[in-house]
Amino acid sequence: MSAWESAEERARALIGLWERRPLGVVRAEDAAEFARAAGESDLRLIDPGRADFIVHPMYAVSLLRAAPGADPAEFRPDGMYRDEVPGTDGLDVRLMAGGQHVRWLGEVRVGDRIEMRRAVTAVERKSTGFLLLTVEKVYGTEEGTLVEVTERFIVR
Repeated sequence: MSAWESAEERARALIGLWERRPLGVVRAEDAAEFARAAGESDLRLIDPGRADFIVHPMYAVSLLRAAPGADPAEFRPDGMYRDEVPGTDGLDVRLMAGGQHVRWLGEVRVGDRIEMRRAVTAVERKSTGFLLLTVEKVYGTEEGTLVEVTERFIVR
């Protein structure tokens, strides 16, 4: 069995199983750093000292882990987190982003404690020898959902 076929088997076993990942508390300095790195110039997004400071809408979606400084063993050779694409951890496969659809339902605020839930919702085998995995992600707080994301990953 090839590595991508193993990934297919693993991913199919995960369909509909929701996993939770706490992502920590939104800090103004981190959100401003994200906005600056994204090339924003609006002072409301990049200056956390302003009374009208707001968190960039894409900030929550950019969160992958609760704290910076991950152990190098958490990464694949391509630089992605080992478990970022469900079913592929430890397999010698090539990964690519295959698209993302984002739906904003609420505003992320400084001090929010963010949690991400995700589940594989579809696995498609393509005749050219690769998989297309669809993963649903929901970012929210105890008060409710802030962002819903549908991501696709190409596994070869």
